[in-house]
Amino acid sequence: MGKQLDRTAYCGEFRATDAGKTVRVYGWVQRRRPLGGLIFITLRDRSGILQLTFDENENKELFDQAYALRPEDVLTATGVVRMRSEETRNPKMDTGDVEVLVSELTVLGKSETPPFEIVENSKANEELRLKHRYLDLRRPDLQNNIIFRHRVTKITRDYFDENGFIEIETPILIRSTPEGARDFLVPSRIHPGEFYALPQSPQLYKQLSMVAGFDRYMQIARCFRDEDLRADRQPEFTQIDLEMSFVEVEDVLKIGEGFIHRVFKEALGVDIPMPLPRMTYQEAMERYGSDKPDVRFGMEIIDLTETVKDSGFAVFSGAIAGGGSVRALVAEDSVSKLTRKEIDKLVEYVKGVGGKGIAWIRLTEEGMTSSFAKFMTEEEMNAILTKTGAKTGDVVLVIADTNNTKALTTCGMLRNHLAKKLELKLEGYKFLWIVEFPFFEYDEESQTWIAMHHAFTAPLDECLDYLESDKGKVRAKCYDLVLNGIELASGSIRITDPELQKRIFRLLGLTDEEAYEKFGYLTDAFRYGAPPHGGMGLGLDRLVMQMLGCESLRDVVAYPKVQNASELMTDCPAPVDEDQLKILGIATVTDKE
Repeated sequence: MGKQLDRTAYCGEFRATDAGKTVRVYGWVQRRRPLGGLIFITLRDRSGILQLTFDENENKELFDQAYALRPEDVLTATGVVRMRSEETRNPKMDTGDVEVLVSELTVLGKSETPPFEIVENSKANEELRLKHRYLDLRRPDLQNNIIFRHRVTKITRDYFDENGFIEIETPILIRSTPEGARDFLVPSRIHPGEFYALPQSPQLYKQLSMVAGFDRYMQIARCFRDEDLRADRQPEFTQIDLEMSFVEVEDVLKIGEGFIHRVFKEALGVDIPMPLPRMTYQEAMERYGSDKPDVRFGMEIIDLTETVKDSGFAVFSGAIAGGGSVRALVAEDSVSKLTRKEIDKLVEYVKGVGGKGIAWIRLTEEGMTSSFAKFMTEEEMNAILTKTGAKTGDVVLVIADTNNTKALTTCGMLRNHLAKKLELKLEGYKFLWIVEFPFFEYDEESQTWIAMHHAFTAPLDECLDYLESDKGKVRAKCYDLVLNGIELASGSIRITDPELQKRIFRLLGLTDEEAYEKFGYLTDAFRYGAPPHGGMGLGLDRLVMQMLGCESLRDVVAYPKVQNASELMTDCPAPVDEDQLKILGIATVTDKE
């Protein structure tokens, strides 16, 4: 069709300054509206909508052609841009001052009636929309999300390029490496019985890129984890990955902060104050019961352990005697919402997340009621109110546990649950660096110490003496970036001393032989002059989701999976031919077999 296909501009770009121009546009029919001898077609493309006008008196054949159009038909139209009359102007449309009087129309593709209406904020069943994702993606809100994501990606590449980073693609088919989640495995036809894995992250390759002398690496990296899904998790996701040589923690955080400031300023026009606040892991747990606290609201955890240690209430005294603690939250001005019935629901919630229950105090205008006052003296109850600062209208919720960490994490989950239940006003973008994570965490199931981050994370220099003697004291050169209660990024300074790396592997229960079998290519590389280095991975999907205020990653990923890790549009995963399996030397078995 050659020249005939030249597009003058996208539908949403026309303004009053274009009046009088002859133009050609392309798009989908959003709506057809006949009005006497006129037909108005709302034409939609990725940029917005534009009104096309067909006049029966000008061209009867063209008018009849327009009358036959249906929603989602694809067309191209040529005509003259003209100003709308004062009474027909639409201030809600960017192009609401103008319309195109059509002189030529070609239908490029007819549409059947779609299974749902293509409109913003569709209320249609999500499963139906995901089955027809190509139609769902026509909706302006989803298109805007994907286009915004593209802008964020471009800003990302520009920022890191300007700061001396080189984008290096790392392999998708790699050796299976334990990183905390299950690997997706890919069988090899050429090497029967052997498997590739899809990368959970480019961790080892980016470290090897530092040994190779590239100094500053970045990648918009695809990552894969075979784990259970939720609203902010997908089996395949995109990470803004970076690594830097000759750096310490401060250098990595400075680059991360510069990126956050740049991307929010350019993409949203939001000026994030710098530097970003920091908090140690220990402080975050003590104050918020979480290593990714939402600091848009207060309700900080209050330690009642000393206040109630000698009380007659066995729940409190028993928890403390067992080496645990007693912690409280104050839900301010919530006594009308947190009735006895609602508190019972909170008790069930706490038990559902592994807690033992809630002791409570309600401070009404009529006085105080409590689930445990009868076990306490008046002085002890007053001491609790003094310590918590609770006042009339407040509700005090108390968690006791023989495991101090469990008491804190239960409070943290209850705190977040209350924020939703009480419909607290949560606005803005509240960033926080969490630093100095524990190097080890004790796994109750295996009764062993495991790495909280990963085995290549460097311990703080002052903690090296505790590696064998007191693992619980060892802190790491590790940092997370948190935004509104969501972990956005995680990273660390890496171990580059081969002897220290061997020491860490042994402490994690790996013999020298096992460690070499799994990671020998990395430790071998460190024998040839490894620069000190560190980096982090920042979730692109989560970043965009948070910037746009979306509820789910599915709103910012073009072709997402659902909770059972399937893609409804293509109906994958799906069985494959037996012949394909035979070539790979694989046989499938049923549960019964």
